[in-house]
Amino acid sequence: MKFTHLIKRNLGIVCLCSLSIGISAQEAYKNPKLTPTERAKDLLKRLTLEEKVALMQNSSKPIPRLGIKAYDWWSEALHGIARAGNATVFPQTIGMAASFDDALLYKVFDAVSDEARVKYRQFSSSGQFGRYQGLTVWTPNINIFRDPRWGRGQETYGEDPYLTSRMGQAVVHGLQGTPKAGYDKLHACAKHFAVHSGPEWNRHTYNAENISPRDLWETYLPAFKDLVQKADVKEVMCAYNSFEGSPCCGSNRLLMQILRDEWEYKHLVVSDCWAINDIYMPVPKGHGAEPDPAHAASRAVATGTDVECGSVYGNLPAAVKQGLINEDKINQSVVRLLKARFELGEMDDPSLVPWMQLKDEVVNSPEHQQLALKMAQESMTLLQNRDNLLPLAKNLKVAVMGPNATDSVTMWANYNGLPYHTTTIIEGIKNKIGADKVTYVQGCGYTQNVALNSFFDQCAINGKPGFEAIYWNNTDFSGDAIANDWLTTPLNFSAAGGTVFSRGVPLSNFSARYHSVFTPKESGDVSFYMNLTGSYTLYIDGVQQGKGRSIGLPTNILTLKAEAGKSYDIRLDYSVRYDGTLNFDFGKEVNLDFTKTIASVKDADVVVFVGGISPKLEGEEMAVKADGFKGGDRTNIELPAVQRELLQQLYNAGKKVVFVNCSGSALGLVPETKSCEAILQAWYPGQAAGTAVADVLFGDYNPAGRLPVTFYKNVEQLPDFENYNMKGRTYRYFKGEALFPFGYGLSYTTFAYGKAKLAKSIVKAGGLVELTIPVSNTGKRDGEEVIQVYLSRPADVDGPTKTLRAFRRVSLKAGENKQVTIKLTADDLQWFDTKSNTMRCVPGEYKLLYGGSSADKDLKVLRFKMN
Repeated sequence: MKFTHLIKRNLGIVCLCSLSIGISAQEAYKNPKLTPTERAKDLLKRLTLEEKVALMQNSSKPIPRLGIKAYDWWSEALHGIARAGNATVFPQTIGMAASFDDALLYKVFDAVSDEARVKYRQFSSSGQFGRYQGLTVWTPNINIFRDPRWGRGQETYGEDPYLTSRMGQAVVHGLQGTPKAGYDKLHACAKHFAVHSGPEWNRHTYNAENISPRDLWETYLPAFKDLVQKADVKEVMCAYNSFEGSPCCGSNRLLMQILRDEWEYKHLVVSDCWAINDIYMPVPKGHGAEPDPAHAASRAVATGTDVECGSVYGNLPAAVKQGLINEDKINQSVVRLLKARFELGEMDDPSLVPWMQLKDEVVNSPEHQQLALKMAQESMTLLQNRDNLLPLAKNLKVAVMGPNATDSVTMWANYNGLPYHTTTIIEGIKNKIGADKVTYVQGCGYTQNVALNSFFDQCAINGKPGFEAIYWNNTDFSGDAIANDWLTTPLNFSAAGGTVFSRGVPLSNFSARYHSVFTPKESGDVSFYMNLTGSYTLYIDGVQQGKGRSIGLPTNILTLKAEAGKSYDIRLDYSVRYDGTLNFDFGKEVNLDFTKTIASVKDADVVVFVGGISPKLEGEEMAVKADGFKGGDRTNIELPAVQRELLQQLYNAGKKVVFVNCSGSALGLVPETKSCEAILQAWYPGQAAGTAVADVLFGDYNPAGRLPVTFYKNVEQLPDFENYNMKGRTYRYFKGEALFPFGYGLSYTTFAYGKAKLAKSIVKAGGLVELTIPVSNTGKRDGEEVIQVYLSRPADVDGPTKTLRAFRRVSLKAGENKQVTIKLTADDLQWFDTKSNTMRCVPGEYKLLYGGSSADKDLKVLRFKMN
């Protein structure tokens, strides 16, 4: 009896164990002890085809029966966590590239990923899983900035493949971190793959064709390869344009042969937003490569695009039924995307993920503020300093003018967060020397010498001054309003930094109506100015007066001949899908008088003119109405004429001018080298802009930024913008005389190079080259030098004249000498082999050129032989 009872009890234990094992096996995807791949494969088996397809779209809906939360793959962190509210805003990437400091860049993106994790915890704990709230950030942009006219070049790390690779790897390592408890910190994304750098205006139809093997492997692909193979980047984004006749997001050559087969990439490919639409949309709206959405979606998945930013993948279930694609191909993509979500810990209990323990105080912490300032300082690039005008004495009377002097938004560039505070350049100067020594005169706008005297204060409804504002949570003004507001100052909104237009209004997909009655005090022309992203319709007395879409700069959209005392009912309807921006004002146009402007600064010892351009002029697929700009790109590279004229008149009047140029690209500053004693390239320096600029102008920081792009004299020195052939482009192939060469930048001290030594003058292919470079600070100030090492192969007459293969930013006290040892690995010594059409260590004679810029006069030469 006892024995039998024991058997029954043991059988019961066996049954219970079996049941437990069964449950465990049934829910293996919930077991954090299994690998992400094992969990992904288990979860895949539980999904219907429709659920799989839903997960493959960037705004993924929840699947409650399996405990899968909603997730949006689209988040941004170009130079700080972006479009998610307040965050630390670092300099734009082209400025950070000018630092030539990948160690500091790693620290920047380690800080960015900390802030992103905090944001994700805050959003997810309150049930928010929307756009810009996730852990997959679509940066870095490692396209080659091959032509200064490209509006998005500001988002890159410059024109050189090696610099781009080094900086890109630092970004990826900083974002993704070293796994803790098996979880990645974030997932970075290398974009836009590949051969993609403008034009913006035709990017949805453009075909990059006849790309030589040399240009492909030597220029356009190296950074992508390094981020895949050396940094283990977890996402790659395919581009809008076509490559050799095939849309990049449906290119078997790019995504399967090169990326997955040759480079053995195992992670996610995501599409650029609505790029899958471009595959089937007919010319001139798309490539017209497939007949309909089902064929386009099938092609993209079959060639390896796992996640779509868009909604075309919703046609995949129908495509399977039509036999256009096999569900097994869909399964491959779904496993990859599920693995990524498990790697991030996004589907596990937050207590298991160490990254979720980061405190709220991390966001814009004092350490991050200091890091933003440090990077802004290191980005400052001094291009000219005639008669050593800089640094300025702090007891001088300074007149500050120019369109960027008081503009905080320009300092943020694009794809930005919203800083808690931005130090404008005039604020930085006042903080440095005292407001009593500083006068401000606008001088001119970016492209116009016209100012607007606002009549906004002449508006009221029933005696209450201002405009009423009504908001809807849709784009067609339908249903009940979700918010009301009252505005007493001109409209100035931007949701790009994650800031809502009004309390209770969403960041995207909303409409607004602004209404008041204007009673002018005087008769005359009243100009209505607007710039926006989205759509608008303007009514006066119920009659439509204007209608349109995105306007990049404040533009006069209507001139009303007003009568004093007469009432005009004004209504502005506005709607936007995402990233709304709206600036609206009206009043009297006043021409700025340069003679009066110059007279107003006659007592100043020096004029600091803060000019250049703006992200409102250069950027991504924009509708800019201004001379010299098209679709966000530029048609010329000169400083806008109105600024150029004012600088010349200041010079003619005998004023000493320091020109602080804010731009995300190279400008042709030939006249400015004559009209300005000093030129400081400040880029778009982020939240600490004014402090960093003032530190340099007044000598509290010795500049050491170096140009990551060539500054040409004019567009006549450039090939056709739409020609992707590298001949004549960038310092590597440009045969003319640049205004300021790649790698160039001045200091308040001087440096000298001694004769470098090679450990070996003959090396084996695949071996190491080691050189020791003596460098001295021969001036009277402590400073930093960026040592640059270039490789050249004299026998290759079709190859680059020189190409960067190493750099080191070193600090030297006044009078100090250092022996700096630099090692070049086999990868650093690769050269394009015309026989095999590959990059490899090609035997032959080589030159190493080392010094402080890419200009021949700044370089010394060593020779070695590779066997």
